[in-house]
Amino acid sequence: MKPIRVLAIAGSPRRHGNSEILLDWVLDEMKKDPDVSALKIVLNDADIAPCRGCNACEKLNACINHDGMDLLHDQILEADCIILSAPVYCMSICAQAKALVDRAQVFRSRKYVLKLPVVPPERIGKRFGIFISTAGQDWDHVFDASIPVIKCFFHVIEVKNRDLSYLMIRHVDEKGAVKMHPTAKEDALSLSRSVLLTMKERLS
Repeated sequence: MKPIRVLAIAGSPRRHGNSEILLDWVLDEMKKDPDVSALKIVLNDADIAPCRGCNACEKLNACINHDGMDLLHDQILEADCIILSAPVYCMSICAQAKALVDRAQVFRSRKYVLKLPVVPPERIGKRFGIFISTAGQDWDHVFDASIPVIKCFFHVIEVKNRDLSYLMIRHVDEKGAVKMHPTAKEDALSLSRSVLLTMKERLS
């Protein structure tokens, strides 16, 4: 079969913190499979400016900002699986990840205004997403504001809700605290294996 293309996006401004550790656990487990071709992007180094809200993409089918999103745009569309990790800051995803979501406006314009395909029709239903997040707080509702934002992002890039998985660990604040969590690593490895198995079945 063709290589399964995995794009992992580390959204936190803090390198090698809790959300990126989870991302690496998931990604490293997937990379053990010879059928997986993986790429990791660190958003803090990717030079992605905020959306201007100009709606030029509704006419141009492209963003007028020319920055790191020029490259990431194509990588998002080419991937079979997009993994986005982002910690919760002030009850939603951090600014770097939110800038990426907002810049996905170009896909929204393509899909709903210009009525053009975001990906070829034969790839719809064969794209997968994983959202990984951590929060310092231990509140039950700490991820509630992030989930609709993430669903919006994956929806406009043609990842269906049924093909979107979540790994969200709360009450891990200090850098590296997730390594001491009783189930986080096994949860990450289990999720990685499960998603990879589903992708192989759907893409074969």
